[in-house]
Amino acid sequence: MARCWWAGSDPLYVAYHDEEWGRPVRDDRALFEKLCLEGFQAGLSWLTILRKRARFREVFAGFDPQQVAGFTDDDVQRLLADPGIVRNRSKIEATITNARATLRLDSLSALVWSYAPPPRSAPVAPSDIPSQTAHSQALATELKRRGFRFVGPTTVYAFMQSMGLVNDHLAGCPARGAIQT
Repeated sequence: MARCWWAGSDPLYVAYHDEEWGRPVRDDRALFEKLCLEGFQAGLSWLTILRKRARFREVFAGFDPQQVAGFTDDDVQRLLADPGIVRNRSKIEATITNARATLRLDSLSALVWSYAPPPRSAPVAPSDIPSQTAHSQALATELKRRGFRFVGPTTVYAFMQSMGLVNDHLAGCPARGAIQT
């Protein structure tokens, strides 16, 4: 059986596909990290973000929302000068804003998982996988209402896929079965 087409042959991407993508995550810090990284990914390949993920974690204090919420303009300047991450002012500032929004919640996990759709049939082909759904549109709207940025419905759907709210591994992909058991 073949894994999903998008994993390609890069060992980092293959490991991400096989060990992380689609596995249910309920930890607030991990969800915050992934939501921010999905925002950084907008307009880029996910492989680019994976290759920079260790540095992102380092410079964003392990994506601890409490610490990131306290970042200042000096931190923004420091991050803009760091070639190990995506140096986009709007995305950096959104990460800080999103940390503050996360801290206003009782639980990011509870909010996110309240938008999980019911399970559906396994996609057979890439064309069976939507770029957004009514659930991702609703979650994106709620996140924006709560002050989050860089959380459009397509970005949120990618987040939902990666955090296991939906299982979009193709039918026959070994990872799909591993998630369902």
